[in-house]
Amino acid sequence: MIKLIVGPKGSGKTKRLIALANEEALEEKGSVVFVDNNNDYMYSVSSKARFVNVTDYHIDSIRTLYGFICGMLSQNFDITTVYIDAFFKIIGKPNPDLKEFFEVLEQLSIENNVDLVLNLSCQKDELPEQLHRFII
Repeated sequence: MIKLIVGPKGSGKTKRLIALANEEALEEKGSVVFVDNNNDYMYSVSSKARFVNVTDYHIDSIRTLYGFICGMLSQNFDITTVYIDAFFKIIGKPNPDLKEFFEVLEQLSIENNVDLVLNLSCQKDELPEQLHRFII
């Protein structure tokens, strides 16, 4: 399942994402991964979750992010949820076709029985209508 946390910068999206990740890391029997574009929140995320700074792996586009997620899932079958903060900062600009990306991401989520929770700094009406069903 894909879940999107959407809102403008400074609206508390990252705090909400961290709270969800920490709560799940304490309760979940599988592995929880928190992906960010810097180390600012490394110590806010529970040590029971795996914190990953994507800049260490030169992730800078939607394609490299997708490949990175696939690589993580192929190496660890116990991953139950991947939390991704700062999605638009990670993939850079210009923003690609989000509708197509999330169709592929949803299929990956289903096939691997993993939840993907992403933080998007934008307004709901800035997203393709097909993505509105993922917003929590």
